[in-house]
Amino acid sequence: MVVDPDTAAHMSRLLQRCTFAAPGPVTCAVSGGADSVALLALAIRWGHEVHAIHVDHGLRDGSGAEADVVAAATTRFGAGFEAITVEVKPGSNLEARARAARYGALPAAVLTGHTADDQAETVLLAMLRGSSWHGLGGIQPSAHRPILALRRSETHDLCARLGVVPVDDPSNVDPVHRRNRVRHELLPMMAEIGERDPVPILARQAELLRQGGDLIAAVAAGLDPSDARAVAAAEPIVAREAIRIWLWDGCGQEHPPDLATVDRVRAVAALAATGTDVGTGWRVERSHQRLRLIPPAGAV
Repeated sequence: MVVDPDTAAHMSRLLQRCTFAAPGPVTCAVSGGADSVALLALAIRWGHEVHAIHVDHGLRDGSGAEADVVAAATTRFGAGFEAITVEVKPGSNLEARARAARYGALPAAVLTGHTADDQAETVLLAMLRGSSWHGLGGIQPSAHRPILALRRSETHDLCARLGVVPVDDPSNVDPVHRRNRVRHELLPMMAEIGERDPVPILARQAELLRQGGDLIAAVAAGLDPSDARAVAAAEPIVAREAIRIWLWDGCGQEHPPDLATVDRVRAVAALAATGTDVGTGWRVERSHQRLRLIPPAGAV
């Protein structure tokens, strides 16, 4: 990958804030947007042998042309390229279903172009859902999200320096998606009210909440969530974490149980009830001071 000296020096500075693993073969999810194109370029500059995968959901007219943008970038940068088409039918919860289809088509170890701005949006969305410290901890940093410390403005700037015109996805401004309203309405309002950029603050808060959540989870691992007496006697924050993990693992649900569900189980442990529903047909019942997770009728 040949770039001019100024761009090379700029990319080196960006790479100091990235978390790429040791150079080797990797797969990058590349939509053609600025974040994923920057991911592609930085991964190659780092020394990775990159195979780029573009997933087309087929939800917009002309979306197939976006693969051409990615193909051109991979040819120029010296990466492999693969285009995959998935079917996502219109309907409710479209954004979540599209995301599930996309990740279902990608390998588990794929690198993604999430940035600090994505992190801030994720934290605020979790707050709006009423999530605990796990949701408020946002996106877990890892080698699979190597540009998480970079800003969206920096990925756009890098594309400009490289002479790449990224894909402009119109769905990214559609207010029907809650994330877009957080991005285009809530974060700018927070910046205006606070008279400072809220993204670094939210990213820092997410890190602190992840650290606190990890500590609580370690303590909760020593509590048997099926022991009603132990659950009732434990500190509420520890009991809630033990129950949350127990229900989430046992029921196999996509999202962890909410606080109301967890506290109903605590009430069962405290003898305030003999049983409670915990979602999707599952129940928790108490017998002889033991809590049992009961599957839905007819479940194997």
